[in-house]
Amino acid sequence: MSITATSLVFLLAALSYLLFSSPPKPHFHTLFLSASFSDNASIALNLRTLTRRPHVAGSEANAEAAAFVRSAFASSSLKTHLVSYQVSLTYPLHRSLVLTPNESSKNQITFALEQEHVVGDNNNPYAKEVTPTFHGYAKSGNVSGPAVYANYGRVQDFAALNVSGAVVVARYGEIYRGDIVRNAYSAGAVGVVIYTDKRDYGGGGGDECFPVSKWMPPSGVQVGSVYNGLGDPTTPGWASVDGCERLSEEAVELSGDSPLIPSLPISAADAEVILKSIVGDVAHGDVYPVGPGPGILNLSYIGKTVIAQIENVIGVIEGEEEPDRYVILGNHRDAWSFGAVDPNSGTAVLLEIAQRLDKLHRRGWKPRRTIILCNWDAEEYALIGSTEWVEENREMLASRAVAYLNIDCAVSGPGFRASATPQLDELIKQAAREVQDPDNSTQTIYDSWVGSSNSGVIGRLGDLTSDYAAFVQHVGVPAADMRFGGGYPVYHSMYDDFTWMEKFGDPMFQRHVAMASVLGLVALRLADEEVLPFNYVSYASELMKSAEDLEKEKLDHSIDVSPLIKSIQDLCTAAQGIHIEKEGVKGALKVRKLNDRLMMAERALTDRDGLSGRPWYKHLVYGPAKYDDYGSKSFPGIDDAIDNAKRLKTEVSWGLVQHEIWRVSRAVRHASLVLKGVLR
Repeated sequence: MSITATSLVFLLAALSYLLFSSPPKPHFHTLFLSASFSDNASIALNLRTLTRRPHVAGSEANAEAAAFVRSAFASSSLKTHLVSYQVSLTYPLHRSLVLTPNESSKNQITFALEQEHVVGDNNNPYAKEVTPTFHGYAKSGNVSGPAVYANYGRVQDFAALNVSGAVVVARYGEIYRGDIVRNAYSAGAVGVVIYTDKRDYGGGGGDECFPVSKWMPPSGVQVGSVYNGLGDPTTPGWASVDGCERLSEEAVELSGDSPLIPSLPISAADAEVILKSIVGDVAHGDVYPVGPGPGILNLSYIGKTVIAQIENVIGVIEGEEEPDRYVILGNHRDAWSFGAVDPNSGTAVLLEIAQRLDKLHRRGWKPRRTIILCNWDAEEYALIGSTEWVEENREMLASRAVAYLNIDCAVSGPGFRASATPQLDELIKQAAREVQDPDNSTQTIYDSWVGSSNSGVIGRLGDLTSDYAAFVQHVGVPAADMRFGGGYPVYHSMYDDFTWMEKFGDPMFQRHVAMASVLGLVALRLADEEVLPFNYVSYASELMKSAEDLEKEKLDHSIDVSPLIKSIQDLCTAAQGIHIEKEGVKGALKVRKLNDRLMMAERALTDRDGLSGRPWYKHLVYGPAKYDDYGSKSFPGIDDAIDNAKRLKTEVSWGLVQHEIWRVSRAVRHASLVLKGVLR
């Protein structure tokens, strides 16, 4: 039998396809999870390198860490570049805290305000480089007043206290420290000291603490920012590029986000001395809000404000078929001290993902969509690096970003946790089903997760805890955040070092490996699947629960929640429709159009005017609670209006509640129209 030339061409083409074409994408996804691709030793080495020195934003050590990350990205074949911003940062020049036990006393106690330098590595040679304990963006000042203990510093904690002219003592643990300072100022205080209570962070007051156990030593001090906004305070809403417009220091103070009274962080040991001057013996049992006095505190703080350069490190793997669609992974690099958990466990995971993607690329994999890895700077001050980048690239991100995946404190202990915008819920659960639990080889992460105390519950992203905030709340990009472990005792202290991680957080670094697997698999599916794996049925169900909870509040005053419920019902119908449509869509153009609808529906939940009184926050479904930046609220604008109406008790204020309900209803309806993909 003879073979024609045409037949031979077809035969050779078929053989060439079989021999040289890339395997299907799921093959690479399985390979990504294989043991041969993971490297816990490399993760440990990277984390040790990143945490060798304290590296607060704006420091030489943090610039060195940026160079290390950029080199690691380049070694993993990513196209890398630095994006620099000139931003306002603060550092301490002078701090003092003096206690006079009572007005007639001639004896004074001057606190050293220092953490013990004998840490995990025993006289760590770089401990002397730790910045003296302070609050980022704290107001400078010298104030005196009777000491008042205000528990966690929440609004309700001040309700029964007289703090006018007082220096408030509050423990960290329930709300953001900046809100503690703001609440104290609103109540009439002249200054604030914040400490980490041994009941929350010291193992209940037992004798053993780090480095013997995981608990915060009595001398440990948790530092952190007290600014209540996002991004560079001098460039609200626009990027801090060289030569840009800036607000004056006076204008920043009048913005409403800067603290208006001085504050200092102190240790549990120092706080105990102060509390004894108010209530006597505090060794046993709870201490309830009490004061003022008789102890008198003099708090003095002087800070310096500088315009410093920060550097985001960006690595790119360009998509083969849809290079103009971006799947973005991000983690911040800067730390208040050594930062083994926060944030460099996340940095080590990000570098592990980069290495695995490089291994896939060497075996023929190319992503359908562009994958961008971002290592942010100055997150600790006010989520600055990510916020400036989002503000600078807002229009591009609004039209091209598929999703943002955040990893911050990647590992602080056992137990998987996730938060996300709801269309990503099922994708996260599916990925968790495919990765072995690092603490139980007989189960997947999903099995252990649903059997844990949080029963597989996925949180939401309305708070200002990490770098997803600008993506979700300013632009409306679908996002997720994942971690192993929850709060940990040495948070934001100098004891959050490599030794703490090696002894208590993740001794074998298998949790880091597992986190890289789950986060990386979610990213791969978002980057590679022809139809985006979004499920808006989950979203509609979540919103309906929130609307029903609102309805149960029995607001009276003729408040009608039915417009919101009706709009969510329409969203559910649209979500079910596009879910069915996804199953049978064919053709590149039709797939592209359907994916655009899935991608843009989240954007429709934003409003150009933003939240009332807080216009930077554009998302009407997920945003921060007004009196707690760590708190996440569904329908934050409605919640703000209800709080205001309950305080003012006027018909006008209750009318604004109804207006906010209508605003959210319109946004949800817009999302429904986007999912349907038709003009009315």
